[in-house]
Amino acid sequence: MLKFYFNGSPNPTKVALYLEESGLPFEPVKIDTRKGEQFTPEFLKINPNGKVPAIDDGGTIVFDSNAILLYLAEKTGKFLPSNRAELLSWLMFVASGLGPFSGQAVHFKHFAPKDQNHDYAHNRYQYETDRHYKVLDGHLKDRRYMVGDSYSIVDMALWGWARMVPFKLGDDAFARYPNVKRLVDEISARPPAARAIALKDKFTFKAEMDDEARRHMFGHMTTKVA
Repeated sequence: MLKFYFNGSPNPTKVALYLEESGLPFEPVKIDTRKGEQFTPEFLKINPNGKVPAIDDGGTIVFDSNAILLYLAEKTGKFLPSNRAELLSWLMFVASGLGPFSGQAVHFKHFAPKDQNHDYAHNRYQYETDRHYKVLDGHLKDRRYMVGDSYSIVDMALWGWARMVPFKLGDDAFARYPNVKRLVDEISARPPAARAIALKDKFTFKAEMDDEARRHMFGHMTTKVA
């Protein structure tokens, strides 16, 4: 059975959504990143980068959420748009743009040390995250889904991050992206999405962002490279 290494953060949750939508049987394997479980020798054999999600599909190992979505879609033939050029363009837009900028926006808004001045970094990542959502909102203005006329892995990839818009950009941020919100609401109303979000609740994850958690999640705070 496919093993799914995960926690409750956005990237694993979009893979959980695909697994629930497709009906693929899987075994969830908890990786508690606040306890440093992503750096155990056993998990580093699965993903040398020490991040979730990852899958082990009968010995075929895939890591990075967008790579996993594409792999599973090609394996099952489900939720795979026929326009491959458009599929790859928007999937990579999420992978190389929306996801990384969103992650940095969250870090500097919520987790960067408050005793240091991070105004430049905070503004840069807020600006770029907002810009990416404006691109997406414009794309969705006259279409229901991201690629073609049907629900696909690109919508799932977007949903993983977009459902967290208020956490990244403020409580009123969704008002700036009504078309993104429409798609997020549609996906979130699907029963597989509810199951994907609830998957983490079957396990116990460390909730405290204490010194141990910061050490495991933000290595740059204890190691200076340059």
